[in-house]
Amino acid sequence: MIEVGHLTKNFGNLKAVNDISFKVAKGEVVGFLGPNGAGKTTTMRILAGFYPPTSGSAQVGGFDVLKQSLEVRKRVGYFPERAPIYPEMRVASFLDFAAEVKGVSSRERKQEVEKVMNICGVTHMCHKFIGHLSKGYRQRVCLAQALINDPEVLILDEPTIGLDPEQITEIRSLIKSLRGKRTILLSTHILPEVSMTCERVIIMNDGKLLVEDTPENLQHRLRTSHRILIKVDGPPLEVKRRIESLPGVITVRVKDKESPDGVNLLIEVQKGIDIRKSLATTITGSNWGLLEMKVVEMSLEEIFLKLVTEEKECVA
Repeated sequence: MIEVGHLTKNFGNLKAVNDISFKVAKGEVVGFLGPNGAGKTTTMRILAGFYPPTSGSAQVGGFDVLKQSLEVRKRVGYFPERAPIYPEMRVASFLDFAAEVKGVSSRERKQEVEKVMNICGVTHMCHKFIGHLSKGYRQRVCLAQALINDPEVLILDEPTIGLDPEQITEIRSLIKSLRGKRTILLSTHILPEVSMTCERVIIMNDGKLLVEDTPENLQHRLRTSHRILIKVDGPPLEVKRRIESLPGVITVRVKDKESPDGVNLLIEVQKGIDIRKSLATTITGSNWGLLEMKVVEMSLEEIFLKLVTEEKECVA
């Protein structure tokens, strides 16, 4: 549904996007990650028809973003980094205006506005001025305008930025409810959100594409060690010392102080070495209680930091 080939965008001497290529399949939800200045927003603006590429190609639904811009815009619902809403307008009036701009006929406009308000949970706010809404509801209204005319592709640039945890959860649930119905490219700085929402991630830095894969595959590819979290009913320092002596153990970190429920320790182990049996034997053989043991996967934040750090080291 989205196909990018050797895409480059220059602003003077600045190469904001540097020869990137990727594809997003129909119905797929893909997270678009990278630090500030990575080139994510520029790429999304090109896909939405706001910027022309300097070189390379980008297609949405088989239409070229440069040569067939109007066809692309008919198929894209765009949520830009700064929500395009007018605070002096009422919610329903703004969405009616957006529907008119998008070419929805006057006969169908009311029904279309009611539909997107219902999907985004703002029907009860329809007569309120947008400027009087909370940040969470303003984001919902902006998402509603992106959904007008039932676009095949949603391009969402930081839809949860500036929201509180409850509002983030609400917007995340709303985006998840759209999965499978539309192709979604989601940019966000909140990395756990990607794990909860997206099937695949694309990571950029300094205008270049670093990697694209599922979070699970990235964990497997980049893992040089694995971690085990245990809870033990025993003296923390002594438990830590005994575990550190086991073959394959790299580090042992006490995650909290001793409590009636036992102490939690995070153990980093060399890749390919399974110490669970010897770990259990050591703990029970010392007459301590092994209350819990589980493998801890590498988080998306750690994957992201590892990729960006390794790239900087290679450049240096």
